[in-house]
Amino acid sequence: MSVEPSPDCPICPRLHDFIAEWRVKEPTWHNAPVPTFLPAGGIESGQLLIVGLAPGVRGANRTGRPFTGDYAGDLLYGTLSEFGFSRGTFAARPDDGLELLNTAIVNAVRCVPPENKPVGSEINNCRRFLTPTIQQFKNLRAIVTLGTIAHQSTVRALKQPVAKFPFSHGGQSDIGDIRIFSSYHCSRYNTNTGRLTEAMFKSVFAAVRAHLNAAA
Repeated sequence: MSVEPSPDCPICPRLHDFIAEWRVKEPTWHNAPVPTFLPAGGIESGQLLIVGLAPGVRGANRTGRPFTGDYAGDLLYGTLSEFGFSRGTFAARPDDGLELLNTAIVNAVRCVPPENKPVGSEINNCRRFLTPTIQQFKNLRAIVTLGTIAHQSTVRALKQPVAKFPFSHGGQSDIGDIRIFSSYHCSRYNTNTGRLTEAMFKSVFAAVRAHLNAAA
């Protein structure tokens, strides 16, 4: 099973057609499934995986790197730097030289969906890539799931029932040797409405850092 979809992945017709429209509008953009952002030390070094929802039209769909080019990336990458999960300066472009340390980032759905809302079949289809992505990290100790959809798809990718591992911001649960940390998505909507504050978001990663340090 391939870890990454093909650049012109046809599995979800609606998403395939939506990307085709953007290729016409913005031919210099990435406009394809967004691959996993891997740790600088390679797959073997991956201890933390962050699972988002899907690429934003003008974010990762444009730049080709998860959470790069929109507000959610500003908060996420700033937090990763603060807790030692990245090095270098995030400049919201894929050639900024930023490197992840023992950390990888992927989206539950690799292709940009209309209105940022993938449907159930698209989420299920893309799990054929999420599952082997998780499995390739043999030293994985923690997963941060950003939002309910990412959380549920991750739990299903780990072959567990969603009802047994419900989503809650700041929630933690263990599946085998992996601890799942769930957080509201770091979207501009969630932060603007106060559903997610910077302090709430950082508290999740403080817990992740403490867990990984204790397991070291």
